[in-house]
Amino acid sequence: MANEEFVRLSFEELKSLMKNKFIAAGLPEDHAEAVADHLAYADSRGVHSHGAVRVEYYSERIAKGGSNTNPDFSYEKKSDSITILDGDNAVGHLVALKGMEEALNLAEKTGAGIVGMKRLGHCGTLSYFLRKAAEKGYVMLSMAQSDPMVVLYGGAEPYFGTNPIGFCAPRKNGSPVVFDMATTVASWGKILDARAKNKEIPDSWAVDAEGKAATDPNKVAGLLPVAGAKGSGLMLMVDVLAGVLMGQPSGKHVSSMYANLSEGRELGQIHIVLNPDFFVGKDAFMDAIDNMVSEIHEMKPAENFSNVFYPGERSDTVYADYLKNGIPITKEIHEYLISDDVHYNRYDHGNAFGKTD
Repeated sequence: MANEEFVRLSFEELKSLMKNKFIAAGLPEDHAEAVADHLAYADSRGVHSHGAVRVEYYSERIAKGGSNTNPDFSYEKKSDSITILDGDNAVGHLVALKGMEEALNLAEKTGAGIVGMKRLGHCGTLSYFLRKAAEKGYVMLSMAQSDPMVVLYGGAEPYFGTNPIGFCAPRKNGSPVVFDMATTVASWGKILDARAKNKEIPDSWAVDAEGKAATDPNKVAGLLPVAGAKGSGLMLMVDVLAGVLMGQPSGKHVSSMYANLSEGRELGQIHIVLNPDFFVGKDAFMDAIDNMVSEIHEMKPAENFSNVFYPGERSDTVYADYLKNGIPITKEIHEYLISDDVHYNRYDHGNAFGKTD
């Protein structure tokens, strides 16, 4: 990163700037705190696609009424282990956090906690919730819907969203195993991050309006599934579990992120939490995960690799660097964050790829 293109901020400095922007847009302080903490976490882990780059969009949606600032959350208990949370189209970060907390409570009592969430906005990076669950000693799976922008294997037009999947497992020694992935080669947020940094993207990430490989992030008209047909299958699975099962719109009927910022997103999501004490036992489980991590670290690395890491581990290295040296934010985004402007009216009524022209 060129120093002249970025400003480095501490976690608390970045969080405070984002929180102030959300409050100015109309969020209550506790809602703004939840979203800002989530976005600062993403940037601090190097997941810049889900951090400060999103603040202006969220602020515009909040200011225009598309995120409910006075939601009536309702919990419908279906069984001892299953609850449905209606988020009333509040900011997704907060709804998903409340859903995680409920799933942990259920898993503590019954061994398994399943919370389906409906009518919520974009929830950010799944790893935020997963890490919190793992730090409390739980195994967790999470899946979330996204708006249609993926050209499926063999198809020529978008149908499913990037539909992320996440997993975590606790450890006794060291950071928990936390794995979070879009079911596309790259998430939409990474395209946004490339736009913000005026960088090209790899030709394997997306296609343009003519179906040809796109390297200009501004010309993206369709994302590509990871591993071809396998990625398409994973997208379908996520849409069924997080959307259809919740009675939410699915496939091409999922609301667009940018189509109308004065309306709620009506997205679906699901958290599945397992308590190791009801299976092999928490101590035995975490010992086994520690042993697995050790064996992975001891593996002979492939050519041009110095170490073998478990999936998601590199974010710990990024976090340590940013904690010491500050979190890099582009100057353009920093200037917006310190300005008095809530938003610049740039996203409303855009297409699935944020283009209004």
